[in-house]
Amino acid sequence: MEGKNSAYDFSFLRVLRKTHGFTLQQMTKKSGVSCAVISRLERNLASPELETLYRLAKCFGMNATDLVHLAESRTTEEKTETSHRSGIFRFRTVTYGNIRVLYGKADSGGQTSKPKIHQDQYELCWVLKGRVRLTLPQVTYELGAGESVQFDSVLQHAYESAVDGTELIIILLKKGNRF
Repeated sequence: MEGKNSAYDFSFLRVLRKTHGFTLQQMTKKSGVSCAVISRLERNLASPELETLYRLAKCFGMNATDLVHLAESRTTEEKTETSHRSGIFRFRTVTYGNIRVLYGKADSGGQTSKPKIHQDQYELCWVLKGRVRLTLPQVTYELGAGESVQFDSVLQHAYESAVDGTELIIILLKKGNRF
């Protein structure tokens, strides 16, 4: 596929190249991809071969998939939060393809009711205010403001608010996106 009708726009490569301080000639030397091909990609006049993506991505410390994601025509996406309750916790949530972010508030003394196990995700809990007890199968964490813990969501887990006015952020990240 050529140019503007493509679902992908590789013109971001010019900005990426310049951000890394590379000239076209330096990119050619580092990647083995000709200046002409790089120039056509940067002007969005051509779609790259997979091998070309691989070679260019290595120059930026990325993989070819990262470049494809950057080239997707939709560069931003807007969502509206949803909300729900789990035990005494009230959550505001925003979800995108590979990440879900929950902002939770709770009073003391209760815990999440039947917390969901997320088979293919890592979970990060970051306490903003108050104290939270996070119970995992073989360990319990007592987290205060500014403290966080990351774990595999496949583990059975429960959150408990230890004081009134607890606030926390929970981030669920698909396992394909390592920390």
